[in-house]
Order: sequence, then C-alpha cells, then structure tokens
Amino acid sequence: MTEFEDQLKKAIQRGQRSHDARQHQVKQQQMSADDIRRQHNEFRLAISDRIEQTLQSLVQQLPGFDYENIYGDRGWGGAVSRDELNIRRGQRVNVYSRLEVTVKPLSELNIVNLVAKGTIKNREIFARKDHKPIGEAELDEFLEQVDRWVLEYAQLYSAADAP
Repeated sequence: MTEFEDQLKKAIQRGQRSHDARQHQVKQQQMSADDIRRQHNEFRLAISDRIEQTLQSLVQQLPGFDYENIYGDRGWGGAVSRDELNIRRGQRVNVYSRLEVTVKPLSELNIVNLVAKGTIKNREIFARKDHKPIGEAELDEFLEQVDRWVLEYAQLYSAADAP
C-alpha cells in the first residue's frame, strides 16, 4: 500500500468520525430533558445496586470493613472503611482504609459520571472517574467498571504491608 493510500484511508476515517459526531449531536438535541433525567435515573439505580452488591461482597471477604450507603449531593453508591490500631514499639498508630464508589448526580453536561476513590493504610492509592454522555452510555460497561475497581482495591489491600 502506498503512502497516499494510507493517507486516503485516514482521511476517510476522519470524515466518518466527523459524520458520526454530527449524528450524535443531532440525537442528543432530540432527547428531551425528561428523557435525559429518566435515562440517568435508570443508570444511577442499576449502577448503585451493583456498587452495593460488590462492596457488600468485599465486606464479607475482608473482615473488619464496614459498609455505608452514600446518597445525595455527593452521588449515589457506597463505601467500605476500616480503622485499625497498630501498636509498634510502644506507640499507637491508627491506620485507615476506605473505598468509595459513587454515581454523581445529573449535571448540565448530561453525562453518567462514575467516581471511585481508594485509600489503603493511610495512603490514597487511586482516584478514578469514568463518564460518558447519556446518549452514548452503555450500562454493562459501567457495571464492569465497578467490578474492576472493587477487585483492584481488594487485591491492593490484600497485598499492602502494615505501616
């Protein structure tokens, strides 16, 4: 294949992406505000249920963690946390671990916004975000993302050394 043919293929692909973007924009404009709210609510309910299921499983597998529901301005979802007391060389050391996963409330951006923050033994190990416009969002992708983040946290917690 010649250099020109490669460039031609790339130009055609750029044109197709541009067309797809325009089509998406038209589709977004056609969605009413009620449709957007309804669809966001459906995503929020399904994702927050998955968050609760996975975090409850984590609590069962890692004794000492407590689960809490999160809802309201911060979003909907849940968190698990654990406070430990270690005594080293006669000194008391408090160690804190927490994983919080939430779906943020609907904003003017009309996106589904999934957020996670993990702390293990007083160190923040990750802060993650995943978002997509409501018209493009796929529920299964968000559910899988919740699973991946909880599994990653469990693995990192299990591998962590005490401070």
